[in-house]
Amino acid sequence: MKNFKRIFVIITVLCLASAFTLNVAAWDYTVKSGDSFWRISRRFGIDFEKLILANPQVKNPNLIYPNQVIFVPDNESAEYNGTTARAVLEQSNIHRTKNGLASLSLSTELCAVAQAKADDMAAKGYFSHTSPGYGTPAQMLKSFGVSYGYMGENIAKGYPTAAAVVDAWMTSTGHRANILGVNFSKLGVGYNSAGNIWVQIFTD
Repeated sequence: MKNFKRIFVIITVLCLASAFTLNVAAWDYTVKSGDSFWRISRRFGIDFEKLILANPQVKNPNLIYPNQVIFVPDNESAEYNGTTARAVLEQSNIHRTKNGLASLSLSTELCAVAQAKADDMAAKGYFSHTSPGYGTPAQMLKSFGVSYGYMGENIAKGYPTAAAVVDAWMTSTGHRANILGVNFSKLGVGYNSAGNIWVQIFTD
């Protein structure tokens, strides 16, 4: 890989297959500049009132500050699940280990972005790295307040399991380059059963 920052945006159209439904895990979120409870609730698809009630330590919900840590509760309507994300992580790391590379770690922040992308594709009926609402993968990460030096995105449609979708990505040169990217250390995973859509997001 060349020694300068670049964006990997790789796309492939894959066959239709069966699906399964999942749930999202709760997590801590570090407030970014310009954030508000409303923006955070919209960004992660969390009910606004539920988000406020989950953070009683915040005395004035109208005032939150950069670097403050708040609790983001479960999104019961989401189809992302920590178990499924870990399965994709495990399958990806098997290939990295075989190639003498350090394992990726699962990022809850990137999982939230990847899930939003999968849900967006399902809701709006498109299959592309560029979202009508979020823009390019780089623009989407910026809108979610994610900082990075290197990033990449893999998307797929139609595979029923984590093993199947990772195996398919590994047969494609571009997708394989992302999974085996030497500059990547973090992974986010999203899945939506409407069309069986998978998303991987990588950063350093």
